[in-house]
Amino acid sequence: MNVRKLLMVAAAGLAIAGCGRDTVPPPSAGDGFASADARGGAETGGVNGSGGGEFLPFAGALPGDRELLEDLVIYFEFDSSEIRSDFNAMLAAHARYMASDPNIMVRLEGHADERGSREYNIGLGERRAQAVRQILLLQGVPAARLSTISYGEERPAAFGSDDQSYSLNRRVELVYR
Repeated sequence: MNVRKLLMVAAAGLAIAGCGRDTVPPPSAGDGFASADARGGAETGGVNGSGGGEFLPFAGALPGDRELLEDLVIYFEFDSSEIRSDFNAMLAAHARYMASDPNIMVRLEGHADERGSREYNIGLGERRAQAVRQILLLQGVPAARLSTISYGEERPAAFGSDDQSYSLNRRVELVYR
């Protein structure tokens, strides 16, 4: 089932890549993307953690890429490393952006909520990071430009033992370097 979904995502990415080449301004590589705020939690603000910054056009961009590139976090369901379909367009935009500049490197940081053992959550965070990596690879991002790490439950985005906190902690953050 997961293989079929990956193939569908890859086909969608190829179809999108074949579409028109309108110029849409994304974040520039030198703007120092950050994925965590000063407290160590997840942040989706985009460039410099504020959602602002200088945006430069790149070849292959599609309408809406600018907004999609501001999202740097992929969230997961409980005990799952399956990427939800609502993140497909975002990941495709990041793949296009990475294709525009061979110097862009991204670290994929996998996380889990506090439920489960420490060892299990490290493994789950790694499976999540690898799932995102696989999608980016299928969309043409060279493997050498992607790295993964799992923090398991050690770096929560939200402190609490409720469903909302748990859902914010089940994530992969894209950290541009």
